[in-house]
Amino acid sequence: MNTIFCDDNFAEDYENLDLNNKEFVNLEFEECSFKKCNFSNSKFKNSIFLGCSFYNCDLTLLGVINSKFSEITFIDCKIIGVDWTKACWDSLTTKPMKFQTSVLNSSSFYGLNLERLIIKGCEAKDVDFREADLKESDFTFTDFTDATFFNTNLTNTNFGYAKEFNININHNILDGAKFSRYEAIRLLSCLGIELVD
Repeated sequence: MNTIFCDDNFAEDYENLDLNNKEFVNLEFEECSFKKCNFSNSKFKNSIFLGCSFYNCDLTLLGVINSKFSEITFIDCKIIGVDWTKACWDSLTTKPMKFQTSVLNSSSFYGLNLERLIIKGCEAKDVDFREADLKESDFTFTDFTDATFFNTNLTNTNFGYAKEFNININHNILDGAKFSRYEAIRLLSCLGIELVD
């Protein structure tokens, strides 16, 4: 079942792997890079990823069952429909995950403690951020169309140049959060007031 990888993989560079609909169990990857790999519909169970990078990979509907992720970077990746709540976060280090210029649509971060999360220049449409602790995160230049925020801790989070977010200021924590001046008008929509020119 794990014939592609060793049980412990350190500083390996993987490229152009087509691993659609595969299942991998009890693997560890440290300081590895994945380039142009297809992991769509695959599952990683009880696995560990430390300091790894993914470039231009397809991780659509990836299963992350009880797997651990620390200091992971995704660049130009498709990560659609991933339920990150299925991963194991109890021993996550303080190093955040980074998503850059990637597509995260229809994914879930519900209830997760992911301080200093980076989702920069991404599509995060229809993503569930409810009940999550995302303080001090960087969400700049990201499209949050239909994303859900409720009881979300967004303290000191940077939404500079982010767009299409719908955040109710009465039901989320926004102390010190940063917004672009014209997009910040969206925050008033929950107040039932009418803006006039």
